[in-house]
Amino acid sequence: MKKLRVVVLMDRDLVPPASMEGFTEDEIVQWKTEFDVVTSLKEMGHEVVPLGVADDLGIIRKTLLDFQPQVAFNLLEEFHGVAIYDQHVVAYLELMKQAYTGCNPRGLLLAHDKALSKKLLSYHRVATPKFSLFQKGKKVKTLRRYVYPLLVKSVIEDASLGISKESVVRNGDELKRRVNYVHEELGTDALVEEYIEGRELYVGVIGNQRLQTFPVWEMLFRNLPPGVPNIATRRVKWDSEHQKELGIVTEAADNLPVSTVDRISRLCKRVYRILCLSGYARMDLRMTDDGRVYVLEANPNPNLSFGEDFAESAERVGMSYERLIQRILNLGLRYQPEWH
Repeated sequence: MKKLRVVVLMDRDLVPPASMEGFTEDEIVQWKTEFDVVTSLKEMGHEVVPLGVADDLGIIRKTLLDFQPQVAFNLLEEFHGVAIYDQHVVAYLELMKQAYTGCNPRGLLLAHDKALSKKLLSYHRVATPKFSLFQKGKKVKTLRRYVYPLLVKSVIEDASLGISKESVVRNGDELKRRVNYVHEELGTDALVEEYIEGRELYVGVIGNQRLQTFPVWEMLFRNLPPGVPNIATRRVKWDSEHQKELGIVTEAADNLPVSTVDRISRLCKRVYRILCLSGYARMDLRMTDDGRVYVLEANPNPNLSFGEDFAESAERVGMSYERLIQRILNLGLRYQPEWH
């Protein structure tokens, strides 16, 4: 394995310490991905420079010119505190003719805008929940051709920001209140979509042209109270106590026929190509009791923490964490942007 100079781009507040010793579990979870990636790269023998970024491209330029990395490992999820601005940072890397890991700017743009990505999927006849966009500053109108319950979320935020059990609405009044919440509290347009009852499935996809899917993963709610929807809320994803309370477990999906797994794999690769993704991504799906599969959204550059869903599903097919990190590095080096 060739040893590389690697700059790891991350949020300025998430630059990890040299060791986890002395930190609480809640503190560690904030920067665990950054710690796992940086530590693994160093253990693999690469020369690594962690670079915290907030709102200044100049620090990136200086590091690229001084350190001359062969590849930038991109863990940035925002710039200026805006989630969708990570696509512009990646575009800047391309302008600097710098190889980088993860998704390209076009794929980030298409996948981040949930309404736009759903329009593209609908055009290509990919099953996705029926949806409507409520723009900020405009009056919230009643949806007459939709069947409740509906799910309300931000059109651009990720990591389930703003999603709670109140996001599932059952009448017009609840719809208006939740859309106004997204407008006022999150400051974004609101996406309202059909709520699909069913199993919560995730599929990791990796590659540029030749794609590989990892085993279908499922989020299980073993202690879910009656009447509470099984959705991945902000608390479900990030609150360890709430996870224990609801009996949240993520593991390889059980009782799926081989034909269904093959169908899901083909679907995820198709979505990946429709949205012009590269590097690696996670597809979020819902499967109804009668076997219909709906694409909820595509998530480029998903959580890379050791022991989390993406890495665990890779492990299931014999790809260790270090091999996964190296595979992502190699894909970044092989990606062919226009400047090549």
